[in-house]
Amino acid sequence: MITRDFLQNADCKTAFGTIEESLLLSPEQRSASLDCTLRRRPDNSPVWIFGYGSLMWNPVFDSEEVQPATLFGWHRAFCLRLTAGRGTHSQPGRMLALKEGGKTTGLAFRLPEEKLREELELLWKREMLTGCYVPTWCELTLLSGQQVTALVFIMDSAHPLFEADTRYQVIAPLIANASGPLGTNAQYLFALEQELRNHGMQDDCLHELVDQVRLLQKAANADNCDPDSQAR
Repeated sequence: MITRDFLQNADCKTAFGTIEESLLLSPEQRSASLDCTLRRRPDNSPVWIFGYGSLMWNPVFDSEEVQPATLFGWHRAFCLRLTAGRGTHSQPGRMLALKEGGKTTGLAFRLPEEKLREELELLWKREMLTGCYVPTWCELTLLSGQQVTALVFIMDSAHPLFEADTRYQVIAPLIANASGPLGTNAQYLFALEQELRNHGMQDDCLHELVDQVRLLQKAANADNCDPDSQAR
């Protein structure tokens, strides 16, 4: 699991696995991306971050407030080809992002103003290694009904790692088999399912995917335990 200490000390070229040099953002490029995003910050309002994947159960950054929230107009999709972290170039997995349409339930984190730059630099080092996301200011609806503006990491459909085909039949075998320095791709999927359950949330698009990945892993384990299959 990613920790604050890991992120602070990580060498981005090696800590997450092998990342193609042409895709990797330099520290200067990440800083410029963060500067550009902050210049678009609306009216110096509090900075909220919308977590819809691993940020929900392992945000790493410090926050002053956490609220369940809904983002309208975007939905979860495993549309990012994963060649580092929980996948490799030889056995890529799929990572979560957001695609246009529908809605997404997740958690909104309000960052402390006095540590804003420090926390966002950590977040950029985690999410913007290759610039595959477009950090976008979006309106969220908190559980209370309050509307807040939050930073949301949305998939850049022009990025080389974008994958348009997110049918569970296509991506389940990838997620079931991929792993890397940060663990397995399936662990990420199952952790997401559990975290949504913990908050009384659900995402219909996950059900078939989770079931299929579990079936594939069960079949693979059965084959590994079958001496006859080893001889074939």
